[in-house]
Amino acid sequence: MSSSDCRRTLSKLSALIGNTPLLEICFTWKGAAHRIFAKCEQMNLTGSIKDRMALAILEHAYREHLIQQSNTIVEVTSGNTGIAFAALGAALGHRVEIYMPDWMSRERVDIIRSYGATVVPVSREAGGFVGALRIVDELAATRRDIFLPQQFANQANVDAHRLGTGVELTRQLATEGLRPDAFVAGVGTGGTIMGVGLHLRESHPAARVHPVEPAESPVLSAGRKVGTHRIQGISDEFVPSIVDLSKLDRPIAVSDGDSILMAQKLAASLGLAVGISSGCNFLAALTVQRELGPDSIVTTVFSDDNKKYLSTGLLQTEPVKEHYLSPDVELQSLRVIPALRPDQAA
Repeated sequence: MSSSDCRRTLSKLSALIGNTPLLEICFTWKGAAHRIFAKCEQMNLTGSIKDRMALAILEHAYREHLIQQSNTIVEVTSGNTGIAFAALGAALGHRVEIYMPDWMSRERVDIIRSYGATVVPVSREAGGFVGALRIVDELAATRRDIFLPQQFANQANVDAHRLGTGVELTRQLATEGLRPDAFVAGVGTGGTIMGVGLHLRESHPAARVHPVEPAESPVLSAGRKVGTHRIQGISDEFVPSIVDLSKLDRPIAVSDGDSILMAQKLAASLGLAVGISSGCNFLAALTVQRELGPDSIVTTVFSDDNKKYLSTGLLQTEPVKEHYLSPDVELQSLRVIPALRPDQAA
């Protein structure tokens, strides 16, 4: 496949990525009426928001002649990014090698391998996530046949959400006569919070933009790894270089157990089979809405589906702790604000 053929393939695949529905979720918390809005990112090609970033990085790489069709795509990931690059790489004819911590869910590994990609597990003794980054950097110094997406440092990651997710979100709200008062999202690479945040700083400067992290491992607050947690896909042991905390509001911390309970409730009450980080984002949105008032328009993303977590604590009984928010959430109804047609999105 030539470079021009690859660009055409990416253009076709773009019809399956982005422009996702916006969900209005109505609920009560301790009897008071609330609603939040969440982009339904499990509707993307491989079932996660990371498809947006992977597509943007590859489009940029081909446009700027940074990748050759013979290159092997090599990336470090906790799962969803690896799945996205494995799928897009397969469609483009690239070999794909994914380096990931060996404690990620079995489903993530199996899905990546199902696309024909190679998974290289990295143990805690070998450095885990940070060790995997070091291994890949050393690999790049000895091999000329690889392309490194470098999701944690690639500006195309941010642009995917500044020009895509954020714009879609505000336009869908506008069809309802609404403006966002706040946006919250868990930080893995930081592309979502930075990209949507930059868009909101331009279009709705008064809106708050809060990064979200696990209470058990507040990496953003501490600037380094300080603990372990069960919300796969966020708080990956370090603060990514594309994250500029000076352009964001304070981090919101959510317990992993509370996140699991909330994700379970979203599936059982509304049929929204989402991952643990989506439960986390919901609770972070509720936290901010408690500060701004129940009528405020607080937005977030449901980053992926639950299929990658079936062997994790998501399907196990989770004990309730006194400070948790989810037990007082009563989900009532779901309304879908459709993706905009091309003539509406102009």
